[in-house]
Amino acid sequence: MSYRLLGRTGVHVSPLTLGAMNFGANANPDHADGIRIIHAALDAGINVIDTADVYSQGESEVIVGKALAGGRRDDVVLATKFHGAIGDEVNHKGNSRRWIHRAVEASLRRLGTDHIDLYQVHRPEPETDLDETLAALSDLVHQGKIRYFGTSTFEPHEIVEAQWTAERRGRERPVTEQPPYSILARGAERAVLPLARKYGLGVLPWSPLAGGWLSGRYRKSEPDPAPSIRLHRQPGRHDPALPANQRKREAVEALTDLADEAGLSLIHLSLAFVLRHPAVSSVIIGPRTLDHLTSQLGAVEVTLTDEVLDRIDDIVPPGVTINPADAGYEPASLTDPAQRRS
Repeated sequence: MSYRLLGRTGVHVSPLTLGAMNFGANANPDHADGIRIIHAALDAGINVIDTADVYSQGESEVIVGKALAGGRRDDVVLATKFHGAIGDEVNHKGNSRRWIHRAVEASLRRLGTDHIDLYQVHRPEPETDLDETLAALSDLVHQGKIRYFGTSTFEPHEIVEAQWTAERRGRERPVTEQPPYSILARGAERAVLPLARKYGLGVLPWSPLAGGWLSGRYRKSEPDPAPSIRLHRQPGRHDPALPANQRKREAVEALTDLADEAGLSLIHLSLAFVLRHPAVSSVIIGPRTLDHLTSQLGAVEVTLTDEVLDRIDDIVPPGVTINPADAGYEPASLTDPAQRRS
């Protein structure tokens, strides 16, 4: 497996990152199976693992920590995230200095390590002063508890604000961004990916298979697969009755035909597409089973021709996200009527 630079950090990362969201009670509760999947990914050459404290309320981090015990930690670029609510206490969440310092200590304990390589702000929080967040993260870098920090699903203006604030206040700066990016959700191409190149950020796209839409489960003239847990948790992204998802289904059927013509699985076509973008450092895959992992590994060997890329553009034009629910984050300026109406 060839390796790529993570932005301008000098750190080399595998083109695929093992996402650990599906390890734990919310998806695959079998710790031994999760450890087997992690070990298989490492044995295949993957050297980045991405998790978050909110995944199964910390259980994912525990499983990752178990898998890396016994000598495997040093060769892994270990990434986790904070922001989501842990438990029901009102201040056990967010991007404040108070919570960041508590959250990192808890993640370090669960992961069984003395440092985190990449600590990421899982979502923006406009009501918290961005400089407070950057200052707290800078302190953690100086203390050696984290090596770098980055952001996830930030709006373009927030990416720029973070870079400018760090420069003007003398803070460490975010060095990575995790945007949603797939053939069905190409909004990152408008500004996020160009900004990442401008500022030298490493990019680790999440949901490259569009939450399972590009997994090959949907076939032309066949009924929708049985309802999954995703439908209940994210109906906006997965309810087949919604017009936006019906348009996604049409695009998936066209992409499936294209993959068949190119002699590829839809999974390989979809991952290779995201990997092809020059701003992308490593693509986050989130296997729930060993078979899922195996089906995705070969994508790193696929190079899509310009003809295939042009055909993809015909099906889903550049910069287009078919269903806005796949964008991953709606700012309060859109969701809170009080911010739009005087």
